[in-house]
Amino acid sequence: METQDPAGTDLATLVKQTEGGHSLFEDAAREQPIPVCSVFLDKDGTIRPASFRETQTVFTCQEHNSILEVFPKTIAKSRNIILEAHPSEAHPAVAGKRVAVLFSGGPAAGGHNVLAGLKLVLGDDNTLLGIRKGPKGLLSGDVFEITKSDVDRIINTGGFNFLGTDRTKIKTPEQFEKVKNTVLENRLDGLIIVGGDDSNTNAAFIAEYLETEGIPCSVIGIPKTIDGDMAAGKYLPISFGYDTATKVYAELTGNLAQDAASAVKYYHFVKLMGRTASKITLEVALQTKPAIALISEEIAAENMSLGDIVDEIVRIIVLRRLKGINHGVVLVPEGLIEFVPEMRTLILELNRALADYERDIKDLPTLRNKLEFLYPHLSPQSAQLMASLPDEIEEMLILDRDDHGNVKVSQIETEKLLIDKIRYKMSEIKRHTEKYFGDGEGLVPASPQQIDKFKVATFSSQSHFLGYEGRSGKPTSFDAAFTFALGLTAGSLVLAGKTGYMAAVTDFDKGGTVLALPITGLITCEMRKGKEEMVIEKSLVELDSPAFKLFAAHREKWAQEDLFSSPGPIQHWGPASRQIPISVALNQGYADYRTFNLGEERKIRLE
Repeated sequence: METQDPAGTDLATLVKQTEGGHSLFEDAAREQPIPVCSVFLDKDGTIRPASFRETQTVFTCQEHNSILEVFPKTIAKSRNIILEAHPSEAHPAVAGKRVAVLFSGGPAAGGHNVLAGLKLVLGDDNTLLGIRKGPKGLLSGDVFEITKSDVDRIINTGGFNFLGTDRTKIKTPEQFEKVKNTVLENRLDGLIIVGGDDSNTNAAFIAEYLETEGIPCSVIGIPKTIDGDMAAGKYLPISFGYDTATKVYAELTGNLAQDAASAVKYYHFVKLMGRTASKITLEVALQTKPAIALISEEIAAENMSLGDIVDEIVRIIVLRRLKGINHGVVLVPEGLIEFVPEMRTLILELNRALADYERDIKDLPTLRNKLEFLYPHLSPQSAQLMASLPDEIEEMLILDRDDHGNVKVSQIETEKLLIDKIRYKMSEIKRHTEKYFGDGEGLVPASPQQIDKFKVATFSSQSHFLGYEGRSGKPTSFDAAFTFALGLTAGSLVLAGKTGYMAAVTDFDKGGTVLALPITGLITCEMRKGKEEMVIEKSLVELDSPAFKLFAAHREKWAQEDLFSSPGPIQHWGPASRQIPISVALNQGYADYRTFNLGEERKIRLE
């Protein structure tokens, strides 16, 4: 139903002017200055490409000989040596290069500033091309030129919406042939792949393939993933998008903690993105100080069963209730279920059975039929565990896997599974208080008066999944600067004729050190769909890291008292605008997390 536009009014005109990404905030964001690392600045302050020299650091893994067999050409060129950028001096300008860029995998805030960095460093004498819809667009040849006006329109805004993205994995001979055709038809001298561990692994394979085919096209990767599981110690402290995502989630978690304390009755169970690493959960916990935060890596290391996890959560809920606190926030990593030992065993057995009997299972009409077929192919322990799970969890565990053979854990409502089991356990404690309270082996000591109060209190819960909300917003000041530097780095590597490297920036507190990491040095062997595949190794929460140790030292106090903090909305100007992830600052040994330094700030306009 159409209504008449109140044309002519000043307010109506103002509202219409905000269409197409021109809110008051977005227009102001485009004008924000961006820090520029000194290696990209000429003596007069002009931005120009950096040069690279070899360091003394070589990246290798235990399976180096196996990796060498698969990537002989690129390893022969790089020798897996890390490169460090330095200012170019009296180098002739490179002209006539055609460089294409694509986004791959899940979106992340800051992708557009990668394009800005690329466009600026390539300059007027080279051409930047965009590939629509990620790897799928690379295969189909969906290529167009990115103009200066394009960059001015998207700088400091959004995630991947200018180009779009896709999760296609390039692995068949036919697909590599299509990549070659796109490179040749568009006369590409460089291909930039912006993505996570799988996408950058793809970049390594494409680089090797083009080298083998004798096609002189540089292939460079850029590290992106909000999960934070693409990192390499001091050489790559974090991937872009992580800072923005964790700040978005921390704001929402802080709001929920404040709501819980206001309503004084709810436990908010918040599942956070991060299927493999719990880095998002750890960072959000450090920012918000929740009642409970589960860290998957710790649960695996402690060999905690699902029952153990439930018991620990219940212990804290009971302790809080006895102190008169009947509310709080529980943080649950998205991939938790794969770290619980008996669940991990079940999933591995399911992966094997689903792969071996894929066609048989596909033809069965109902979930019950599929389960009855699968049970005999599981160990007795796994079959018993599977049968004890709610029907919806069983169904999610046997859903089709993703392109990489992983369970789609974001669809498994782990938080609701925990809530169900906790509710049952709390009911059991109420029925048998003599077993759980007292000086013996009970849960906690409590007076008769406290026990009476415990019996009448109820366990009320709400469940949430924070995921997509954090992936594509306006990048934080840190992510805006980080991605711009990565774009400048990748463009400089192409102009220098390098291939098979990943752009990296470190020393966020000292003006930034710009590196090129040989992708083959990051690759290891991993089991996928029952087969060994070569992929970049994921970076997990290390239990001996300063960030985890700080969390572990304080969590019991956060559990027993209401000490939550609410970080509030992301600031792009103001007292918190220069903040970097607390966990990154701790693990990198920085003196402060409140201010980053990636060089001299300047306003970036291309036209």
